[in-house]
Amino acid sequence: MNRTVDVLVVGAGPAGLAAAARLAAAGAGRVEVLEREQAAGGVPRHCVRPGFGADARGRPLDGPAHARRSVRAALRAGATVRTGVSATGWAGPLTLDVTAPTGLERIRARAVVLATGARERARSARLVPGSRPAGVLTTGELQRLVLRFGSRAEHIGRRAVVVGGDPVARNAVRTLRAAGVEVVAVVTEHPSRRASFGAVPVLTGSVVTELLGRGRLTGVEVRGEDGRATRHTLRCDTVVFTGDWIPDHELSRACGLPLARGTRGPVTDGAFRTAAPGVFAVGNLLRGVEPAAVAAAEGRAAAEAVRDLLDGQLWPDAGVPVEAAGPLRWVTPGLLGPVAAPLFVRTEHRLVRPLLTVTQDGAPLRRERLNGSLVPWRSVRLPAHWTSGVDLGGGPVVVGAEE
Repeated sequence: MNRTVDVLVVGAGPAGLAAAARLAAAGAGRVEVLEREQAAGGVPRHCVRPGFGADARGRPLDGPAHARRSVRAALRAGATVRTGVSATGWAGPLTLDVTAPTGLERIRARAVVLATGARERARSARLVPGSRPAGVLTTGELQRLVLRFGSRAEHIGRRAVVVGGDPVARNAVRTLRAAGVEVVAVVTEHPSRRASFGAVPVLTGSVVTELLGRGRLTGVEVRGEDGRATRHTLRCDTVVFTGDWIPDHELSRACGLPLARGTRGPVTDGAFRTAAPGVFAVGNLLRGVEPAAVAAAEGRAAAEAVRDLLDGQLWPDAGVPVEAAGPLRWVTPGLLGPVAAPLFVRTEHRLVRPLLTVTQDGAPLRRERLNGSLVPWRSVRLPAHWTSGVDLGGGPVVVGAEE
């Protein structure tokens, strides 16, 4: 089946739904959203905890409620949301091959918005050796188990170890304890404890080096990074690997889009335009995980650029590259154009009151010391005026940090 739409959004998470709602409400024509899962809403569907804003009466929303509200907003605006539908490849510029319950389709659009999100690296991608026992999960798999079977320890385990030290690990601990699972320890490679895990022991500067057991996990071997390389075994029947996010960039790679070195997401400019004319990328596809509110805000911002394209605005030439230096892990967007855009930066390790610098061709554009700290698990937004004065005909813009 060959079909044509005005805007095709791939991914029905916070970013994709927000973009679709804004575009449909603005009269962008036929706006269609594809979601490979059986339900729309993205990662928040599995996060049964507050922290996703509030409803019209000011009551806090959990993840599933936020997801339902996002889906309703897109549908009420006039967008079409299709679930259980996968975009499998490109058949040409702005044309995608799609597998749906009704069969194969080829959909051509005037604009494509990639909002495929991010995922946690599984145990295999983290290169943790050992056998392949049951009881090895990521945070997302843990949340899906709870969503499907409820908070019942017999479906999860009795004793668990959580790997990671960011807020995602804290949520995993909360989920496990609510299910009646004893959390033996949190293992984090970070040198210092940064989050409160209640009475759960936190092994800092440590890594899991091996999984033990056959059939069912019986324990994990942990190595400390305290200079003595101490090793010991934690007895458990469940281990949850948290964090270590990677963008779901397979469709972006199939399109031939350049990927940013630090984030592994597609390179975009400040208006979320990629190197392929008519193709936009938005949300956690760009850099791993950010809160749902940030992803949704980017979806709405990208909708404005999509409308400009539909109204006949020409696709701009590639902008000035932006690079991260020193202890900074990455910076987005990867290109700067004629319209100034805010930057998001993330660091490799904790920086206390760092001096951030922006330079181009060796000339300083800005130097400012932050009052707070930069931490590896949270991005910092630098307002658009940080890149004022950039020469669009000059060399790369370098964002660095000094301790």
